[in-house]
Amino acid sequence: MSQTFLEFERPIGELMSKIDDLRLLSNSSEINISQDIARLEQESVNLTERIFSKLTPWQKTLLSRHPDRPFTSDYLNTVFTNFKELHGDRVFGDDESIIAGLAMLDNRDVMVIGQEKGSGTKEKVRRNFGMPRPEGYRKSIRLMQMAEKFHLPIICLIDTPGAYPGKGAEERGQAEAIARSLKVMAAIHVPIISVVIGEGGSGGALALGMGNRVLMMQYATYSVISPEGCASILWKDASKAELASEALRLTAQEILELKVIDEIIPEPTGGAHRDPAAASAILKHHLLAHLNDLERKSPPMLIKERFEKFMAMGVVLEEGASL
Repeated sequence: MSQTFLEFERPIGELMSKIDDLRLLSNSSEINISQDIARLEQESVNLTERIFSKLTPWQKTLLSRHPDRPFTSDYLNTVFTNFKELHGDRVFGDDESIIAGLAMLDNRDVMVIGQEKGSGTKEKVRRNFGMPRPEGYRKSIRLMQMAEKFHLPIICLIDTPGAYPGKGAEERGQAEAIARSLKVMAAIHVPIISVVIGEGGSGGALALGMGNRVLMMQYATYSVISPEGCASILWKDASKAELASEALRLTAQEILELKVIDEIIPEPTGGAHRDPAAASAILKHHLLAHLNDLERKSPPMLIKERFEKFMAMGVVLEEGASL
């Protein structure tokens, strides 16, 4: 399968291309070059580690949008089993930018709700490039309430540039749908784990982000606005997105320092897109660990901890004061 390499990944791509050429040569000749291949493979690993050890916020933003990065639909096939998709908001229609339904996480029944960008042009258009409309959030609300009724934990997978800003979406109450999603999540009696698996953009991401635990993949981003949008507002120039990404503090490491998330989920060397199977195994391990902890808590405690977690964000204390 062909791989896509971003500009800063190009040296890695060139080295991997040489390795592929040597493998072809090895298969078609009697010359033993296995040691040369092994040496280049180790060199590729070392080069990847060096490049990824000093990524800028803008490079991490590009990684969060990488076309080969696993989407919700990929994790549904690798992290979960027996997924049964449920459709519609029972008000307007079904929004395919949000995939939701019943699944199993090991031996547990769970409700999974995730934003889906889609692969390939046709699929991206069908999924609206991962930008949910109001009916998508209302579908999510309906299924969260169903999960509560049947005492099922809720897993939310966040990957969106933001809620769809089109005229129809605004006419059908985009802001109200996002606000109601937050209100419903705040009072749900079952555990909620939200994971930013790629791009966490604005209120469109936050609408699924009010979890008891909020996690981020290592090269995901989470921000109130995209770097391009921020640059357009501040400097009237979207080309200054790289500068804006520095100021937004949108990387997982910065978000953890701000205590907006609870944990960073490590990714394989080179990012989740280089080894989706390993990324899925790591994600599953962390989901199970947090679920084991949350399932020991009573419904009132789940609500109390969730409320206190989000109310503590952004609090500024005067010197000498305490919460």
